[in-house]
Amino acid sequence: MPFFRRTGRGQRKHGQSSPEKPVRNAHQHGWRIKHSIMPEKKKILILTGDAGMGHRSAANALQQALLQKYDQDCQVEIINPLDHPKTPGFVRETETDYDKIVKFIPDLYQIGYEVSDAAVPSTLIEAGYTVVLFEALRDILADTTPDMVITTYPLYQAPLKAVLELNKIDIPLITVITDLVTVHHIWFNHHVTLTTVPTEVVREKALEAGMKPGQLMLTGIPVNPKIAALQDSPKTEVRKTLGWDPNQTTVLVTGSPRITKLQDTLSVIDQCLMPFQTKITTGGDDVLYKDLQPVNWQHPTKIYNFIENMPAMMRAADLIVCKAGGLIVTESLASGLPLLLIHALPGQEIGNADYIVEHDAGAFCKTPEEILRTLADWLGGSQTRLEQVSENASRLGNKNAAFQIADKAWSVLNEYQPKQFTPLLQKEADRLRDLLSRFDISGL
Repeated sequence: MPFFRRTGRGQRKHGQSSPEKPVRNAHQHGWRIKHSIMPEKKKILILTGDAGMGHRSAANALQQALLQKYDQDCQVEIINPLDHPKTPGFVRETETDYDKIVKFIPDLYQIGYEVSDAAVPSTLIEAGYTVVLFEALRDILADTTPDMVITTYPLYQAPLKAVLELNKIDIPLITVITDLVTVHHIWFNHHVTLTTVPTEVVREKALEAGMKPGQLMLTGIPVNPKIAALQDSPKTEVRKTLGWDPNQTTVLVTGSPRITKLQDTLSVIDQCLMPFQTKITTGGDDVLYKDLQPVNWQHPTKIYNFIENMPAMMRAADLIVCKAGGLIVTESLASGLPLLLIHALPGQEIGNADYIVEHDAGAFCKTPEEILRTLADWLGGSQTRLEQVSENASRLGNKNAAFQIADKAWSVLNEYQPKQFTPLLQKEADRLRDLLSRFDISGL
């Protein structure tokens, strides 16, 4: 399928040469020409993935922030290219296999992560994904004709660059990193317009990887805008809306199919002698949800399966018990919640746990004794220790990250100046075309 769609006078047939100078956006380049009295809305395409929940959550947060601020002037679409029919099946299956690998053979996941986390392996990985994702991304861009592309998943930068260069299109590309501390080298692509980083640690890693300071923006990871909207609401009032005891200290426990032996951990928490109410979400784990129903709890306890009002539940809680996943850690920090971490996968999540402990925004408890000691420390007496840890968490979090990234993206989109298509870029395009031709893939 041709990448360009031209109508009317000046139509370029497939195979003819492109203009030597790229134009500013897809509409000017001729993806689609419409005549309208009203100016067309800017089209922003967000590409994401569903290996874990963090990438999709960040994409949703950005979409909501962009539409809240610029709804009259833009339209925002989220697409997962791994769901595209031209994406090979073995690549699509990496998302479903991710959960199985990290739960049942985490050591294998760690080895694969560490071996590939370097410049040379990452370059080889990028070349491979350029080949397997090129056709899907080419068709997605042809169908959506975006003025800007934002990606919250690390595998798309290289194939995106290939599609755009081969078609002499120059639009701004923004990468939003969704890992908090331990970040894979493949996130750092020198060809994107802007990369938003969640922490100073990651910014330093990006600079070490060769990215320019002007390409980087320290923002935090985008979280649901509802978290920011709820921060001024008293906890007692939010608890009332949820049907909870408004005056009881509240422990929120978030489960996940990836957490093993969570029921044993819940039994330990319930043995704590401090007074509190427990609210448990099982994260869609139907087996765990069913197993917890007949338990005779010592503390007032309510169990939820899959929920849609996590921002409100976080605002209503005093602390959270969870795994060290990027999404739940980021949302907890943005909510000012102390984190009692009970599980961390090798790689990114160990880095998250270390970061939380280093900044005294929580604790990483590996034994029942550590869990009970931490609860006693936080909930004992006047709870001044809990308040201190909560303040530390608030300082690390950024509830407005989605809006900050949205504002910057809008500024980049409106100020962007396309590059000239130089002989150097032509040489790079020829190299990409040669790579794709070996696999019988057309660049157009």
